[in-house]
Amino acid sequence: MRVVGSRKRIYNAEFREGVVRIVTETGKPIPDVAEELGVHPGTLHSWMSRAKRNGSPSSDTPVQASAEAGSGGRLREGERAELGLAGRRSGGAGR
Repeated sequence: MRVVGSRKRIYNAEFREGVVRIVTETGKPIPDVAEELGVHPGTLHSWMSRAKRNGSPSSDTPVQASAEAGSGGRLREGERAELGLAGRRSGGAGR
């Protein structure tokens, strides 16, 4: 972590990912973890949202965009299982 001026802090990717992992794995409330680590709660909320949306608190590229580019838009078997779609097909109703 680097302090620029008196208020703006820059956190490296490893730190952001570790903090998100703490919240995710422990289930502790974001404000509690933020206070313990000296991070503004709004900043941690932002990292959590970005991690959920993009797969990483440090990435601005959505996971779906990169997954679609690499696999033709289809979910891999592990991804389907994780999403609870293992026994379902991706067709319309009645298929």
